[in-house]
Amino acid sequence: MLRLIPTGEAARPVAFAEVPQPVPEPGEALIKVEAFAPNRGETFLLEEPAPGLLPGKDVAGLVVQAAADGSGPGIGTRVVGHPAQGGWAEYAAVPTHSLAVLPDSIDSARAAALPLAGITALRLLRRAGSLVGRRVLLTGASGGVGHYVTELAARAGAELTAVTATPVRGERLAELGAQVVHEVAAAEGPFDVVLESTGGPDLPVALSKVRPGGTLVWFGQASRTPVTLDFFQLLGGPERVVIQHFHYAGAPYGSDLAALVRLVERGQLHPEIGRISDWAETAGRLVDLRERRIRGKAVLLTLEGR
Repeated sequence: MLRLIPTGEAARPVAFAEVPQPVPEPGEALIKVEAFAPNRGETFLLEEPAPGLLPGKDVAGLVVQAAADGSGPGIGTRVVGHPAQGGWAEYAAVPTHSLAVLPDSIDSARAAALPLAGITALRLLRRAGSLVGRRVLLTGASGGVGHYVTELAARAGAELTAVTATPVRGERLAELGAQVVHEVAAAEGPFDVVLESTGGPDLPVALSKVRPGGTLVWFGQASRTPVTLDFFQLLGGPERVVIQHFHYAGAPYGSDLAALVRLVERGQLHPEIGRISDWAETAGRLVDLRERRIRGKAVLLTLEGR
């Protein structure tokens, strides 16, 4: 079968290779991949790929071999999945606890855009707690996570301010219910909750906008610049501010994937896909993601997904 493997080259991060079809573990189903969606964080791993790296965490396709232990969906079932790796291939072995069944109304491209970004958004908002009537600031809002957070938070009753680099990147977020600004300093605080994903100089500015007793949840460093905090300035700012670190990971993912699928099916969540391409163009789309030239998600279709 064909698999995309790392090259270590900045201009062409992956290339096709002919490899054996994966052999599933007893608790894994074999999926014929129809669509997959790379994440910007994966592009960073490809800059200096670790030995044996098999990228690919977000897939949608068809079960062609059910799990040997009897768990999960049967052969012929359409699914969305979140494997630990190996999804950029014709076939992927996915733990059944990280699969959800797809209804006919959701195509593989939209489904593939759900896993990492959607699970992150769900779990991040659970960490934030009840949002009804609360003022929320979201930085780095124009990526896949940001769109899901915006739609879910607005639907939950939050008064959301989203930070994006440009007006074009903010258009869809405004439609989803956010007030959009283009730098953290322009956000009018104070905020009950700050969801911070850019790091660098933005985090201290965002922290200064938290109300006394409020919370900042740090969940990313998209700027790729480490954060420096002046604790003398911090202690002179909001009283009793809470800083929490958040990372989405922690299987099983199946129940969260099923929740995301239900939301999409009911028209309550809309995957924001900035680019759909044939998987022969994966290398170029990875560069576009790395350089932030795609708003929302990029989705690649295999031969079966076209």
